[in-house]
Order: sequence, then C-alpha cells, then structure tokens
Amino acid sequence: MENTLVFIDAEYLRLVARLLFGGKPPKYDIKKIAIELAKEQGYWCKTVFYYTAPPYQSKQSTPEEDLRKARYDSFIRSLRKRKEIVVREGRCQKMGSEYHQKGVDTYLVIDLITKPPKENVKTVIIVTSDTDFVPAIDYLKSEFGISAIIYYHVERKDSRFSLSDHIRTVCDKSIMLTRRHFEGCLLN
Repeated sequence: MENTLVFIDAEYLRLVARLLFGGKPPKYDIKKIAIELAKEQGYWCKTVFYYTAPPYQSKQSTPEEDLRKARYDSFIRSLRKRKEIVVREGRCQKMGSEYHQKGVDTYLVIDLITKPPKENVKTVIIVTSDTDFVPAIDYLKSEFGISAIIYYHVERKDSRFSLSDHIRTVCDKSIMLTRRHFEGCLLN
C-alpha cells in the first residue's frame, strides 16, 4: 500500500460526529479514523495532522473553563505521545457570544503545501469542507502532481457542512463521511 498523509480539521470532524450521533459527539480514536479513511481509498496512513485550538479561557477563568482546559490538555498530551500524530494548535477567540478558532486553517495550509512533497506521497486525504484550502490543494496538484481526496459531510446545501463545488472540482475525489466511518473507531 502506498503511504498517504491525513489532514484533519478537528472541529469540523467533531461537529460532523455530533450531527451523525444526534447531539453529543462520541469519543473516537483519531488515528484509527485516519487509518480507516486511508485504507478505504487503498492507502496506508503514515502520519495524521490534527488541527485544533484549546478552549477559550477568559482573563479570570471560571471553574468550568478551567475544567474544560484541563480535559483538553490531557487529551492533547495523549495524542502527542503517539509519534504518528502531529498536533497543531491555533487559539480560540471570543467574539460577542460566539467562539472562533484562529490560526488553525493557516497551520493546515502550511503543512498541506510543505509536508506531502517532503514525505514523497502522491495523494493526501483531507477532512474538512472549507474552501480556504482550495489554493493549497491546487498548488500541490500543479507543482508536485499530488492528488487530493476530501472527506466531508453534507446535511443540506446551505449548511456549514456542505461541500462547495469549488473544492469538489479541485479535489480528485470527494467522499461523504457517514456514521460508518466512526463506528469502528469509537472508544469505550
């Protein structure tokens, strides 16, 4: 089996899992999901690049924020112990009553255009639906002949889960994430 690299937008994957499992997202093994997605396409997942941001902490953090951060830190430490998983962290910003990740997409783009050529892979797998990655995918294809497979989930065309035609046309394959992709990777 040829090697591939799997790039996962953690927040996107969490939101898809939440939708597919009707509310609270189940706990799942990140590496296992990456291996299964790669295997489904006939590849071996050499490395998983996992993009996330720690939970928001106010200047005077609340006990709930502290607990959320402690759980997050424990989870990230466990991921970092696995040499085949690379964790990239942005930051979480509060804007009004909403929270937004900052820097996460930038890390993904940097890795997407630098790692596949260095690792000598011919195909990458990306888990997202964000059109911000179109120029990076296009660059990989035109400069290095590297193909891209995108896994996404679509609820309806106007939802944040829908895959734009723009990213669909630049990727060589687009596959819808389903509950089946998570089921063999769930943690007890």
